[in-house]
Amino acid sequence: MTKIVDYLPADWREAVLLGRLELPEGPTPVLVRGGRVLDISQFAATTADAAARADLRTATGPDLGALDEMEFSVAWDDGSAGAMKLLSPLDLQCVKASGVTFAVSAVERVIEERARGDAGRAQSIRAQLAERVGADLSAVKPGSDQAMALKDALIADGLWSQYLEVAIGKDAEIFTKAPVLSSVGWGDWVGVRSDSAWNNPEPEVVVVCDATGRPVGAALGNDVNLRDIEGRSALLLGKAKDNNASAALGPFIRLFDDGFSLDDVRNAVVSLEVTGDDGFVMTGASSMSLISRDPLDLIGQTVGTTHQYPDGFALYLGTMFAPIQDRDAPGQGFTHHIGDRVRVSSPRLGVLENKVTTCDQAPPWTLGVSGLMRNLAARGLLGTAV
Repeated sequence: MTKIVDYLPADWREAVLLGRLELPEGPTPVLVRGGRVLDISQFAATTADAAARADLRTATGPDLGALDEMEFSVAWDDGSAGAMKLLSPLDLQCVKASGVTFAVSAVERVIEERARGDAGRAQSIRAQLAERVGADLSAVKPGSDQAMALKDALIADGLWSQYLEVAIGKDAEIFTKAPVLSSVGWGDWVGVRSDSAWNNPEPEVVVVCDATGRPVGAALGNDVNLRDIEGRSALLLGKAKDNNASAALGPFIRLFDDGFSLDDVRNAVVSLEVTGDDGFVMTGASSMSLISRDPLDLIGQTVGTTHQYPDGFALYLGTMFAPIQDRDAPGQGFTHHIGDRVRVSSPRLGVLENKVTTCDQAPPWTLGVSGLMRNLAARGLLGTAV
């Protein structure tokens, strides 16, 4: 059993946190305020409904206890049976993601494309491209005249790529990461396909928005990525990104208020630590200040007159962390092993910890929208929707 407060922001007692617990009666939205855990299911039956309400931060409900006295289970510890289970804080929100929002990430996507998913070829391609393209991209505002001039120069050099198009062109890469209700939370397994030989975590900040696109809070995320599959063809993006247990978020959504704003997201440093059963350790960090598109720009390219999200959405903002540290053999770079413990952290958001298994061995996704609606109806909660 684990004390969840060890995974929360240092100032968590001043924060207002939105999350979901697996209670005996079913998935339940909770609000953490002043260190107390409040069952707000009578206020809003889902976190999607809760996030749509302007009065969310002052919501009330049955007091479940002090958060620092609660013990929570982790999926890989049989001894934690019976403890509280923390779910993904998302329920009915659509799970979206933005890609290639950092210069380093753009270079790595070009490498994947040119290597055709072969990790062994990646090192030589990286050496050819990183200095030329990375240096240029870091100073370019996407969609600007300078970006278009760079695009022309890269085409002339034979270095253009569809990944560079979304890195410096006017249109961001926005895709659906996972179906509604399929994301996993803190303390759960994350999955990679058993037929993938080159994959990695992607530590990110996730902004949570209501139906109008208003950002209401942020959480940590792991946008698990299969580099060999996407590298073979960008048309395999869905197969590389949308798999069982491949979208992790948590531990809670920290709501925006006077003490935590979108500027804190813009200035966040997101750290990653991977610890393997083989003794391998990898660490790294991404500074959100280096993102090439502002979070509001990415939100604006997600929702609008061409696409609406009635239940709101969560948007992974992208990562600059593309691990190249050799693990199994020189020149082969990094890939996950089963049992890897992955910790994504940021001081104002806490720590998202998961453990790696294969998608076919991770607990199957079984609770869909119809199942949740039946559960809420049986509990008499459907009348609490906004």
